[in-house]
Amino acid sequence: MNDSPSQLEPNLKVAPPMTIDPNSLSARELARRIKNGELSATSVIRQTLDRVTRVNPAINAIVQDCAEDAMAEAQYLDARIAAGDPVGPLAGVPVTIKVISDQTGYATTNGTTLAADLKATSDSPFLQNLRRNGAIVIGRTNTPAFSYRWFTSNKVHGTTLNPHNPDLTPGGSSGGAGAATSAGLGHIGHGTDIAGSVRYPAYACGIHGLRPTHGRIPMFNQTGGDRPIGAQLMAVSGPLARSVDDLRLALEGMSGYAADDPWSVPMPLRGPDFNRRVALVTHPGGINTDPRIVADLERSAEMFRSAGWTVETPDIPEIREAVDLQIDLWLSDDHAAKLTAARQENDPGAIALLEHYADRANAIDVAAFSQLFIRRAALVRAWRAFLGDYPVVLMPVSAELPFRKDEDLEGSETLTRLWESQLPQIAIPLLGLPAISISTGVENGVPSGVQLVAAPWREDICLTAGEVLEQGFGLPQIPE
Repeated sequence: MNDSPSQLEPNLKVAPPMTIDPNSLSARELARRIKNGELSATSVIRQTLDRVTRVNPAINAIVQDCAEDAMAEAQYLDARIAAGDPVGPLAGVPVTIKVISDQTGYATTNGTTLAADLKATSDSPFLQNLRRNGAIVIGRTNTPAFSYRWFTSNKVHGTTLNPHNPDLTPGGSSGGAGAATSAGLGHIGHGTDIAGSVRYPAYACGIHGLRPTHGRIPMFNQTGGDRPIGAQLMAVSGPLARSVDDLRLALEGMSGYAADDPWSVPMPLRGPDFNRRVALVTHPGGINTDPRIVADLERSAEMFRSAGWTVETPDIPEIREAVDLQIDLWLSDDHAAKLTAARQENDPGAIALLEHYADRANAIDVAAFSQLFIRRAALVRAWRAFLGDYPVVLMPVSAELPFRKDEDLEGSETLTRLWESQLPQIAIPLLGLPAISISTGVENGVPSGVQLVAAPWREDICLTAGEVLEQGFGLPQIPE
């Protein structure tokens, strides 16, 4: 059968209209029912888009409308299923894509007016994989300008609000993905993470987020070409979802080797059995962790113990220096060009961040840049050895509960404090490790969560450990 939606055969029998809320089903169960004909993809996507129409105006999470394309893809999927054609494990599952990534026919804005008309003519490789596996894109989600901040607002798409509390940030840079997924606007949100931009929005919006190992999920934007070395080494795409199993299914659907991504590696998604041993770290690098987060970590440790895991409190390898190296490798490299673009965009958040680190960037020369990589190798080696003894590290996502909206615009002193609190997120990309942010619940409109870190290519350990905590804390709930 021709694989074009335009070749839909209108007389083929399809499933009856949707009679239940698709958000009451996991992504895996939703796809199963669509594939066996209990539900139609058309009804699922129509109901999801109707929810977007009702809910999204209040939070502005989805900023590029894909409704027409989504309905055409759903109709075509139903026709293929009715014809007996094989379909993928994500068949009919509604997903969102961050505006930082190429999607055919849509602008890859990265939250800027400078790229507002930069329309893609092909899909990024991870999106090709999602579509090949049957997922349907219902919309594209917001990001701060240049994806620099843990807050999500810009001049081209506006401000995204946290569905649980409009006075709090939805996180960044994948704040639109976090807000959309939290609000039930799609089962899976695509995000990107170079310093916490998947894990922090998940944390701030009361859901889960997975940062995979670098090279696991292929990425390339023809609209932007190749990126500087820091982004090439540390930036990844990853999923946000309301259940750990949805993250697992999303990881399976997004992963794989792609020729366009020189860093992509066709590694198996599951590794050998591992020792159920957890390292509990409540104050990594000496950060001043909020008492509620410490309590969440201690509760998490008890959940692991109750499930038969061993929990210990060893000293972890150096982590604070990893943050310094990450900042140098990401923000300092080509800093002058970054700052020029931020000023052209006239975005206060991007300008504040880059000016905050300007002196540090100006001190980087060729010798210092070379030394950076030497030190990185030593830190990576130490962490890999440690994770051989302790397959899971349980630590904060952040030292603080979710920040107030636009708190980073309150001055350099505040910015310093915010970046200090984000140490547990920022270090992980430099170290080349996968990590998962697990929601521990929402209290009085304020979400919280914890982070689990594993060895390279062991996302399966993150997911297995994450399910232990999900069973204890309960599934994240969509806010009313």
